[in-house]
Amino acid sequence: MARPGLLMGSQNFPFEQQKELAVSICSFLSRYRHISDSYVIEFFTEGLWETLPPGWQEALSDLSPPQIADLLLDSAPKNGRSYASVWPLSLLAFRATAHALAFPRMLCGPDAVPAEFQENQCQSSLLGHIFRKHVKPKKQHEIRRLGPVVKKLCDLTGCDTLVDVGSGQGHLTRFLSFGLGLSVTGIEADPALVSMASKFDEQLLCTLHKESQRKNGTAVRSLSVIGPSPRHVTGWVNPRASWEEFTKLLVQRREEEENGLDGAKGQVDRRGQGESMSNPHQELNCQCQPVHRKGPSSCSSCGRTELDFPQRGTGHTAHAQGLNCRSWQHRTQPHQMCDSTEPSPDCSQNCCTEDMEQSNSGLTPTKSSAAQFKQNKMANNGFKDTAGPVKDLCCGLTPTVHSSSGTAGQANGHQQGVGFILTGLHACGDLSATLLRHFASCPQVRGITSVACCYMKLTTPDNPTPPGVLALSDSVHKGQGEGTGFGYPMSSWVQGLAGHQLSYKAREGACHALEDYAQRLRTQSGLLKSHCYRAALETVIRRAAPGLRRAGIQTIKKAHELPFVEYARLGLQRVGLSPDLPLDHAGLDAMLCQQGRVVAYFSLALLLAPVIETLVLLDRILFLQEKGLTTQLLPLFDPQFSPRNLVLLAAKTGQEGGQHNPIQ
Repeated sequence: MARPGLLMGSQNFPFEQQKELAVSICSFLSRYRHISDSYVIEFFTEGLWETLPPGWQEALSDLSPPQIADLLLDSAPKNGRSYASVWPLSLLAFRATAHALAFPRMLCGPDAVPAEFQENQCQSSLLGHIFRKHVKPKKQHEIRRLGPVVKKLCDLTGCDTLVDVGSGQGHLTRFLSFGLGLSVTGIEADPALVSMASKFDEQLLCTLHKESQRKNGTAVRSLSVIGPSPRHVTGWVNPRASWEEFTKLLVQRREEEENGLDGAKGQVDRRGQGESMSNPHQELNCQCQPVHRKGPSSCSSCGRTELDFPQRGTGHTAHAQGLNCRSWQHRTQPHQMCDSTEPSPDCSQNCCTEDMEQSNSGLTPTKSSAAQFKQNKMANNGFKDTAGPVKDLCCGLTPTVHSSSGTAGQANGHQQGVGFILTGLHACGDLSATLLRHFASCPQVRGITSVACCYMKLTTPDNPTPPGVLALSDSVHKGQGEGTGFGYPMSSWVQGLAGHQLSYKAREGACHALEDYAQRLRTQSGLLKSHCYRAALETVIRRAAPGLRRAGIQTIKKAHELPFVEYARLGLQRVGLSPDLPLDHAGLDAMLCQQGRVVAYFSLALLLAPVIETLVLLDRILFLQEKGLTTQLLPLFDPQFSPRNLVLLAAKTGQEGGQHNPIQ
């Protein structure tokens, strides 16, 4: 039987070509490993400029930042390329190969780039205010784009039940549930985030209740039109556990709830959910004070806590069909979301604080006609849908039939309501790989949407416990089933390729935002000083403490606006050294004059980042292909907002018939 192919957007990518691409990437990265594995802060201490071929040094040394953006990072500059000197063929080949091997990252189609932040940089014009509250612009953009794709996958598989793993404060969960009428359970390891998610749900219901009263007088209309309340669960997904253990935990907690073992905690978790939705005419206990508490980091998949599944409310109705439509528009100018010193990994990007918006619109009565519902939905709940780029995203993604014996073939039907969909928006490190393994092996998981991040936290055979990752015991590493593998590589094909190894630094580099850095180059941002400052400071640290290498220095606020002497004083304090160490001012001035070279070298390393990410994602795609599953990869988000913008989708239908669904 022929292997299923990969759909890259609307283009078919046969299995054999995927394997050939993996071979080419491994060969290419092996040749330039000295660049991808280097740390730019060691530019002076390790003589990184001298590691480049002389011809490369001559071609790159005198380029301005905009020239570096156009000649190196941009695959197709709008105004073409103009060279000040003849570039060596090896450098031209390096650039061309890096661009050719990477998966496309830009949104495709004439209406693909949203103009949602042109009017207000902190509020998406395509997302209703009830879904913008407490949500940063980056996350607004992501949930607005991903939500309809998840709904499309649910329609394709006949499932309206989802598990959102790594759900954080529940922003995506809330939109999928209240906004698109799906039955959603959010699993999050951090109990503080779970508590905030439940609180935000209550605030949303309270806001709708008040708006309904304002529009309809004292009569409180049915709230079931907005969809069911989500469940927010505190739980840690063990990356080494098998899918049987994963579903067993779901069933176990469900049985405990049914037997009344959840106690008072379940009653607290269910406030504003089951009770409020089961009787839409009852008076809500509204406590709509804004929550100003700052939540922990969004990458919280590594904290082990007790798994807890609150009771599901009874009010489940889906009203996603009547969404009003509005076309995506081009953004004429790229929008820079924040002014950080690094093109930072996706999960740590800072965005503007949202300006809350209130609306006087109310709810549509449940008995309104479909035409009335379609006409008023945007005003009622803020659904400003854009069917254009979304409606065809899953076209061509044919669900794969998996029988209980594990054989795969093309779908010829499916059973409505059996199983569930897994989704993970920027699931950190091994978590995204774990979800793919569960999807491939668990017959109850019918589909998946996977957006990865934090590749440096992936476990590998060479580095089973990378920095920042919870060390698992030997007994956990020796788990059963599909959970025994590492985060990378997953596929047998990539694992067998020479040069497939990716260092921690290479994977960390793949998390940086090439598009954001290119914009800094074009605008000649003062932030470009940051790498040169840090590299010069490294020489000072090494002279004072030779054993202190690449010491962590938290971001110094507005470092690029400081004189280097002041920057050095603050940096030395942060690594435990005296801020009054004598400085070689002449030597440091000579280093700071080489800022252009530092920027050029970092740009070379950054050009490899999309290639490394492509290999990681291609390995996951090949893993699913080896299991007989068809996949689709989409550049769904604007990379200016969300650097980790590639979404992996896959679907299957089962013939297990009547299998127990542990999350219903």
